[in-house]
Amino acid sequence: MNNKDLIKYFYEVIVSEHRLDELPKYISEHCAAKNGEKSVFLGLEGMKQHISALKKTYPDLTLKVIRQFAEDDYVISELIMKGTHQGQFLGITPTGHVLTIAGINIDKVSEGKIVEHAGVANTFETFYEHHLIKPV
Repeated sequence: MNNKDLIKYFYEVIVSEHRLDELPKYISEHCAAKNGEKSVFLGLEGMKQHISALKKTYPDLTLKVIRQFAEDDYVISELIMKGTHQGQFLGITPTGHVLTIAGINIDKVSEGKIVEHAGVANTFETFYEHHLIKPV
């Protein structure tokens, strides 16, 4: 499996189907979360907690990769996340609405596993559209 296929499978199958027991096949124990120039240790356990928190908020969460670009060890994926808002998120009370959120993830793959992960989700547009936030 090439890096793009590995990342697509990871998001569309492993994350979407909440197959946490399979994470060690895809996530390095040394995985770092990137935020701009900052790097924070995430590891396998941190990724498991991140995915579990998403699934707690959106139990039926699915991810679909729309486009991908790869260069060297990096894969950039444009994603559509869809799920029913059933858990509190950023202080927002669950609505029961199905929310669709666009996002971009950048993952570095080494020896067949994700060693760096960065991502952004355009929650603002979706939350505004569903009246979960208001203009200032």
